[in-house]
Amino acid sequence: MTDGVPESGVDPELSKAIAELSREDVPESERKRLLRRVARAVPVRRIGTMFRPKTVVRWMADTLADVAPYIPVRDLETLRRHHDGLEGDALAERLVRNASRVTAGVGAAGGGIAAVEWAATPTLLTAPVLLAAETVAVVAVEIKLIGELHEVYGNPVPGTGPQRAMHLIHAWSQQRGFNPLMPGVGVGAVLGTAARKELRDRLLRRFGRNLTTLGPLLTGAAVAGYLNRRATQLLGDRIRDDLRQRGRGAIEGRVVD
Repeated sequence: MTDGVPESGVDPELSKAIAELSREDVPESERKRLLRRVARAVPVRRIGTMFRPKTVVRWMADTLADVAPYIPVRDLETLRRHHDGLEGDALAERLVRNASRVTAGVGAAGGGIAAVEWAATPTLLTAPVLLAAETVAVVAVEIKLIGELHEVYGNPVPGTGPQRAMHLIHAWSQQRGFNPLMPGVGVGAVLGTAARKELRDRLLRRFGRNLTTLGPLLTGAAVAGYLNRRATQLLGDRIRDDLRQRGRGAIEGRVVD
């Protein structure tokens, strides 16, 4: 959403790793390397603390707020060029499918790493850390998807790069399309207290669900990939339905909340 080097206070390597993980064409070996890079940034290493996830959820929320402006959301012209001239529902369907494959790939990478490390007791403690890194990467992919679906349906998210990023985070937290008429949606480039709490609550649900299913993660790549694919597909379908409904409402002169 912005170009150049991240601003002061944002880890450039972390921002780059998360942005790269959101791409559609990253090889599996590179995904594992990037996921390990994100995991190294997680500030918590004690397993007991990780199973009390408020600290790590705070880190995830802060990290997403910092790096979201650098997640590469393509405009409509670029999307059509990258997808054989598709447009409308056909293009949206392709984007949801591809994003679901990317998050499945992230889950497979995390599941593969965890399954290998299961054999070594000392490194088993890194499994929740991997889940935190995986969650951040998956949410970044989904934020990108939301932004690009807005482009497809003729409702690009307004504002500067940082402002658009905050709007997309808000949309992800609500699992809905961006609506400038919603209370609490301003033009600031920083998440307000209420929006940050909403983001943390959504992340806590996502991370907590994953944390309670460490067994599937540790069984390897297939199950971990499936869980992410399903969640992203459901989100994409929900956003598409929301944006289509708003488009129909605009044509008919109605305001859609």
